[in-house]
Amino acid sequence: DEALRGTGISVPKFASYAPALWRYWAQHLDPDRARRDDPAGPLVGKHVIITGASSGIGRAAAIAVAARGATVFALARNAEALDDLIAEIRAAGGDAHAFTCDVTDSAAVEHTVKDILGRFDHVDYLVNNAGRSIRRSVAASTDRLHDYERVMAVNYFGSVRMVLALLPHWRERRFGHVVNVSSAGVQANNPRYSAYIPSKAALDAFAEVVGTETLSDHITFTNIHMPLVRTPMIAPSGRLNPAPAISAEHAAAMVVRALVDKPARIDTPIGTLADVGMYFTPKLARRVLHQLYLGFPDSAAARGITQDRSRPRQAPVRRPKRPSRPMPSVRVPGPVKRAARLLPGLHW
Repeated sequence: DEALRGTGISVPKFASYAPALWRYWAQHLDPDRARRDDPAGPLVGKHVIITGASSGIGRAAAIAVAARGATVFALARNAEALDDLIAEIRAAGGDAHAFTCDVTDSAAVEHTVKDILGRFDHVDYLVNNAGRSIRRSVAASTDRLHDYERVMAVNYFGSVRMVLALLPHWRERRFGHVVNVSSAGVQANNPRYSAYIPSKAALDAFAEVVGTETLSDHITFTNIHMPLVRTPMIAPSGRLNPAPAISAEHAAAMVVRALVDKPARIDTPIGTLADVGMYFTPKLARRVLHQLYLGFPDSAAARGITQDRSRPRQAPVRRPKRPSRPMPSVRVPGPVKRAARLLPGLHW
């Protein structure tokens, strides 16, 4: 009443204007809302580039995005694997196109982006998924600077190269969204990943800075702090991986959420817990990480030891199984459950 006093507009009359004002705001001031509320589906008809689409998260994300009606432009170096992916998507009724491209090659990225824009007119979304990981302690890396350079070339400069190639097009269209597949390790600072985690941290910072510059152009970024995912990239570490891994399909669902909702970041409870621990108890957090470092050593390959596969492997000694005991039931109080739901993620 006080706000409307002196304007000659009554509260009921103002309330009658509310639907029209809401529609104007949704269409003109928040264009993303109109896209999210599209009855056909928020990704139907959208054009999405996914790098590193030949396997793992990228492959699963391409299938998931295409299933929701988007046209997928799948980028990777492995042409044969891309052809298999495109055939699978089209067999399911989706629309996808393969582009052989090395994101560390500026000429290849420029040519691929121009080819896509020339043939398909526009690109709405970019998923920077192509990545490289190396698990090796810094003590075993003093003569391997090239490892750091190779990881940074893919994880950071490759993603930046893709964004810079698409930025003029997005500024002209006044719309674009980038999803960076980062890592929960950026929050947890896992030992033995001194090459991999800094490359993802640099990409996080790039997105945060550029996002402040492109906000009025409606070009936005989402950083997904992805937990460990069962992909070929983590296979060399085997049982030395300290955390359970989620499936590639689970990770793809996080990518879809990032495309649809466009949050600034998507975290998981384990990463948030690590963030809080490092902020409030940094000494304790570092001691815990050091024990993790001691408990999960370098693999034989990381230590430069080649296993002799010519000798026959001995059969493992089987120990008698102990009789299984029923797991005790734990009753979780209702307030604890409600508090847990305030932090949605994967591990609750």
